[in-house]
Amino acid sequence: MQTVLDGIASFDIATPRLRAHVLERRVPDRAEAGGGPTVVLVHGNVSSSLFFQPLMLALPPQVRALAVDLRGFGESETLPVDATRGLRDFSDDLASVLDELGTGAVHLVGWSMGAGVVLQLLLDRRDLVLSVTLESPVSPYGFGGTALDGTILAGGAGSGGGGANPDFVTALQEGDRGDGPTSPRTVFRTAYVAHPEGLPHEDLWVESMLTTRTGVDNYPGDATATDAWPGFAPGEHGVLNTMTPDHLDLTAIVDIADKPPILWIRGELDAIVSDASFFDLNTLGAAGIVPGWPGVEVAPSQPMVSQTRAVLEAYAASSGSYRELVLPETGHSPHLEQSEAFAAALLALIEATPG
Repeated sequence: MQTVLDGIASFDIATPRLRAHVLERRVPDRAEAGGGPTVVLVHGNVSSSLFFQPLMLALPPQVRALAVDLRGFGESETLPVDATRGLRDFSDDLASVLDELGTGAVHLVGWSMGAGVVLQLLLDRRDLVLSVTLESPVSPYGFGGTALDGTILAGGAGSGGGGANPDFVTALQEGDRGDGPTSPRTVFRTAYVAHPEGLPHEDLWVESMLTTRTGVDNYPGDATATDAWPGFAPGEHGVLNTMTPDHLDLTAIVDIADKPPILWIRGELDAIVSDASFFDLNTLGAAGIVPGWPGVEVAPSQPMVSQTRAVLEAYAASSGSYRELVLPETGHSPHLEQSEAFAAALLALIEATPG
């Protein structure tokens, strides 16, 4: 099937770190279109740059729109992910792509895990960032195993590579395009979006999900044993362990001296990132889906949205600024489900940002 939509160009770029795949919205003559700013879109877990094509096409021609495949996703090179560095393998890769392209400072959009990647880039390469848009972002404290203030609970038990559904991993490995209970298509319909009926390009989104490379060094990663419920703790390799609370802490954005504006866009019906996420083992335990849950005092759901808001409030109180946009009847993918509202908010941010 055609995976690159009309109006989008696809190319590889070699950097000192990896061979990366990039999509760019075609504009016959950007100079005649007025030149203008560059937007760089960074996808999340179990996805690729393909997901951003409708948004890229919706942006005005004077905006240069780029989307980059992270290592082990899409058509970028498959390289091992060192989870002990948090999301830095991904953010360093992204920086190398921007350096190779000579973009200078750009407007960054990060979706889900990709939001953590762009915040890590902000911490490490402030010179590459004009503004930040966080779409359905992973908490600044990572995914799973923390209290509201970021305190790590039970050594982060229940977070990381051990939390992936093995049947879903198998479906990715086997290229499952069906609609079985653990297929990528069903995960898209039940978790990525709130109302899948009528949304275009579903086959394309499934193809994007199926580009995810699996294994200990990629998705989902490894795990270690623990006496704490549910019996596993973070490993040191692979994608899911990059976001465990022992490896990821992005709260240092509060201390940046020169803070770019941040736009936070999320759906009110997000099933993946919420204060009671059904991708959080503690939430599943409380619901009786995972047996043996030790109770809310020991294993509460991670308040992901509340954590993000608290950190962004601290960011604003320390000479920064942010705007939170909550879209009704929307799930984990506002750029697909509410594309016009998403594009309008992004353009408003770009127009209000100097440089």
